Amino acid sequence: MTEETKPDLTNPDLYHHWATDVLRYCDTDQQGHINNVAFTVFCETGRVKFLLDPKDKLNPPGTFFVIARMVLNFLREIMWPGEVRIGTATLTIGRSSFTLVHGLFVDGTCVGTSESVIVLADETTRKSTPLTEAIRQRLTEAMLRP
Repeated sequence: MTEETKPDLTNPDLYHHWATDVLRYCDTDQQGHINNVAFTVFCETGRVKFLLDPKDKLNPPGTFFVIARMVLNFLREIMWPGEVRIGTATLTIGRSSFTLVHGLFVDGTCVGTSESVIVLADETTRKSTPLTEAIRQRLTEAMLRP
């Protein structure tokens, strides 16, 4: 995917799955805005809700997900108090990995975007293992909207 063909991750209409997180006072820094480390926590909130929801956990027994790569784009500062909405969608699907994207929105404005490469790994060997058909189906259903 080239820069010209990359989707506009700041568009909330592209996301299928949503989570919400609270902007905490303890996440503010000396400048008075939400610290950049909190952005990674917001992405985690969206990712965990999508992948590990106890009612509908995506990985089969004996496997786990690991982040191989994460890119985070800070677009605007966030001020406390408030909440952030996290949009999550699938960007690509490989043999044993896939890429999730997130859009972080406060009061309808995109404040950050993220791409994460996630690998399915075997608990015993600690090595990558092929995605199951069930995982592929769920990831396909959550593909970024055109």
